[in-house]
Amino acid sequence: MKISKKFRSNLITYALVILAFVICQIAIEGIIPGFKMTRSLKGQLVPICVYIVMAVSLNLTVGISGELSLGHAGFMSVGAFSGIIMSSWLLGAFQFENETLRLLIAMITGGVMAGIAGVLIGIPVLRLRGDYLAIVTLAFGEIIRNVLNCLYFSLDGGRLYVSFNNPDIPGKLLLNGPTGATGVGKIATFTMGFVLILFTLFVVLNLINSRSGRAIMAIRDNRIAAESMGINVTKYKMMAFVVSAALAGMAGALYGLNYSTVTATKFRFDTSILVLVFVVLGGIGNIRGSIIAATVLTILPEVLRAFSDYRMLVYAIVLIVVMLATNSPLLGNLKNKLRSSKLVTRFFPLKEEAAIKEGDEK
Repeated sequence: MKISKKFRSNLITYALVILAFVICQIAIEGIIPGFKMTRSLKGQLVPICVYIVMAVSLNLTVGISGELSLGHAGFMSVGAFSGIIMSSWLLGAFQFENETLRLLIAMITGGVMAGIAGVLIGIPVLRLRGDYLAIVTLAFGEIIRNVLNCLYFSLDGGRLYVSFNNPDIPGKLLLNGPTGATGVGKIATFTMGFVLILFTLFVVLNLINSRSGRAIMAIRDNRIAAESMGINVTKYKMMAFVVSAALAGMAGALYGLNYSTVTATKFRFDTSILVLVFVVLGGIGNIRGSIIAATVLTILPEVLRAFSDYRMLVYAIVLIVVMLATNSPLLGNLKNKLRSSKLVTRFFPLKEEAAIKEGDEK
């Protein structure tokens, strides 16, 4: 049975993620003497999973669809607060104490609510292109954050109450305007984060390799040619945008349930820029690169904590160096030389050589 190149590449991506999870579990349990994860790194495992999902989902919009969106943190915030409210409601109204199932329901709720927000925002926004699209998505992200600052949710028995700019509502406040959600039950786990990463990869990679994914990439490469072939541009652009928003909402729910206090200020414009940095440094359209970039750049600030006041300066320098190295012609030539070396081509033949070999076999 012949295995296509894309399918093999997807299997490698899944295998790398599973291998990383197994290594992390070994380090957490301390099975191997001298190989144990530090407490600070354990606390970063869930945020790393969240940022990986955010980077992969944004890459679907930026790299695959070719639309520059700067409002990804807005969808993350919708998912975070929706997930927190759902989790608190299940626990308070129904005494639903199964944390794993409650977390799963909260993540699904966050994804659905963020997907609805993606539809509402995508209808007017996706008619724009280029810088105009980036500016409007940035504005929508800030609008969502400011709306959340004015919302009040409370739970009274089994009833949910919602108010806008009025904290005087009956019951216990779940979402307290600018104060955010306080006293949140921390039920997020690294295992669920790993499952969410696999689910995100399954959705995104299958979408990319599907008929719809090819239509999305055709629109990205040449909109006029795609329209002339009968491709519904609005439909496929909306599809990529909404799927990206829903995955960001699920990541937001996981993120929100990892902290006891969550405020809307955690989802500012700089969060969207941070996720965009992950996408750019990992390679636009490169899913595996987004995973690696999100992991490394999330851990890096903690590793550089020993530099104290110069930590963020060193972090910025590292980003610049990586950006220059990624776009360096010298590095590209070195990569091509390694790719064409005898040792590499022996196990991974080039396309031309593989085609000749296949023709000889026929």
